[in-house]
Amino acid sequence: MGGAGAGPDWRDSLPYYYCVKFALSASSTLFSMIGLLIFCVGIYAEVERQKHRTLQGLFLAPAVILILLGLTIFAVSFIGMVGSLRDNRMLLKTFFWVLLAIFFTELLLLLVEITFEKQMNAMFHSSIQDGIRHYYDDLDFKNILDYVQQKFSCCGGDEFSDWHVNPYHSCNGSGPLACGVPYTCCIRKAPGEVINTLCGYRTLNQERLELVNTIYVRGCIHALSFWFKDNFEATLAIVCSLLLPQVFGLVMAWLHWQKLNEIHSQMDTVDFRQLDWSNFNFATLDLTGAGWCWCLPREGGYIPVCDKDDGNEVETAISHGQV
Repeated sequence: MGGAGAGPDWRDSLPYYYCVKFALSASSTLFSMIGLLIFCVGIYAEVERQKHRTLQGLFLAPAVILILLGLTIFAVSFIGMVGSLRDNRMLLKTFFWVLLAIFFTELLLLLVEITFEKQMNAMFHSSIQDGIRHYYDDLDFKNILDYVQQKFSCCGGDEFSDWHVNPYHSCNGSGPLACGVPYTCCIRKAPGEVINTLCGYRTLNQERLELVNTIYVRGCIHALSFWFKDNFEATLAIVCSLLLPQVFGLVMAWLHWQKLNEIHSQMDTVDFRQLDWSNFNFATLDLTGAGWCWCLPREGGYIPVCDKDDGNEVETAISHGQV
């Protein structure tokens, strides 16, 4: 009985209000800074990409993805930060519903990836082939693919033969790279050994079994898929690190929103839009306790609110700048 009665008292207390308010504002501020940092990195990368005139396209331009991601994180988090500091229910509602839409979109994409794995792999394969075709024109994609091939011991998208689509590596081409694969596809005999950049020479016209000791024959799509399945703990940690902060923001926004609704329902209110503010002297307002953000509440408020019967007296007082 005592525990059941303690809950409402705690939720009605001022510490509960401040805990919810500043937990939301602190987390929103943190993610606003993170979003701004990602946005700045994306801008820098895009400027460098434009200098080298690398390939256009969202998939093949990580800088553009960073810009959009950073801008989205910053905008949504900034709305939550301002809404929590100013106790603005409209901003809190906007933050809550936008974040909820993003959350369900991510869950939907995750479900689509799991349910339609073959179709999604085919889509990724097409995109990777497009990147391989312009491998030497897009430095961003080149660096990413080189890293993935070395890190996950793979070659190409679906398999090593995907390098046929690159004009420099095609068997119909000429030069030392013709009918071969990049050195990042090659199997290292020993860690730290000198890299032979032509180790993939004339490998595209050979069978898989002949190359198992020379290059990685498995495609990177399958290598990544197997890695996520074999490392379930790491996969779960990645998913949780993306979703749990959003769940925290949703819960805090909902609690703050409901608390403000409760506060407003218990307050006497007056429609100040009906009053004459033309001669109102804001300098006479006592904002002691409002804080630097003018957002901290004070018992009784900062502007006197009279009963409905005294409405005419309030209008007269405001018009003379005495409130």
